[in-house]
Amino acid sequence: MFACSLAFAALAAIQLPDGWRLQRDDGTVVLEQHAAKDARPYIHPLMAPDGKGAYTENRPKHHPWQHGLYTGLHAVNGVNFWEKETGQFHPKPVARPAIDGNSARWEVRTRWTRENGEPVLDETQKWTLRDGGTNYVLDLEWTLAANHSDVSFGKWAYGGLFLRMPFRKENAKRQFAVNSRGQRNNAAEQQEAEWVEVSMPIEGRGSNGTVRIEDLPGNPGHPNPWRVDGQLGIAPSHCIRGSWRLSKGEKRVNRYRITVR
Repeated sequence: MFACSLAFAALAAIQLPDGWRLQRDDGTVVLEQHAAKDARPYIHPLMAPDGKGAYTENRPKHHPWQHGLYTGLHAVNGVNFWEKETGQFHPKPVARPAIDGNSARWEVRTRWTRENGEPVLDETQKWTLRDGGTNYVLDLEWTLAANHSDVSFGKWAYGGLFLRMPFRKENAKRQFAVNSRGQRNNAAEQQEAEWVEVSMPIEGRGSNGTVRIEDLPGNPGHPNPWRVDGQLGIAPSHCIRGSWRLSKGEKRVNRYRITVR
């Protein structure tokens, strides 16, 4: 059971054609989880805690294959599960989130396959949301399981859990990324850090929106290097260090915390 305070609004789940919307009982949307048939699962929008503005962007012109908050990797047994999606995603329908007051949890289970349908990898995303009213926290347990064969993962400059916020060139002086070592923007690219935080102006509000992703202790390679791209998209990316593999029957679990404020 989740701890719940009566001071916080209760959450509700509203079914969508391809997933669920989580919102407060006053109608304020918190986020939407999408998992359409034969498509990459993703979260968008990830809304401001007060409901005024979306902190994520879906299919931006500069990276049209990106979807708010999502996962992906390059070179998984040689298959691209990143930008061009030559690999295929087959999520199961997402069951109704379990809600207890101001907390919710849900799972997204997805099979990653080659274009011909041959299975490569099984992915499970276990999400927990705790809504604090003025901020909220998402915890992700991300499991990759080699249930079908040995799986190799190639070295790459980016991959993993990725966040795309609504970057705008005209906001250059007001938007930034910073990591736990105090490195900012391009200086944080490919650098090891316990967390990276992105802050930028959000349409519909007068202040910046801020999202922090933490690479939690206990993850393989912690603290991992990070992708911080030219539009301030961020990802803790173990693959930056080099290739790795799972033998058939093995799995790897990573845990992340996303704080939205």
